Amino acid sequence: MTGGERPAPLLDWRDSSHWSRTPAPCRYCGKDAFTRDSKRSPAHKTCAEAAIAQQAADRAGAYENGTL
Repeated sequence: MTGGERPAPLLDWRDSSHWSRTPAPCRYCGKDAFTRDSKRSPAHKTCAEAAIAQQAADRAGAYENGTL
């Protein structure tokens, strides 16, 4: 990836399972969110995708270091 490019979204946020009529604190930042992650936990789209990207990077690093 070159500068300025964004990774492809990891979740399909158009799916109705990612939305709720009731706001709840985001599991990552604590601010109210109407969106839900893949486990139906309250999460903003940007917070959830950042967490997934970080988990993927952590696993790739562990794999490269032989600790996975």
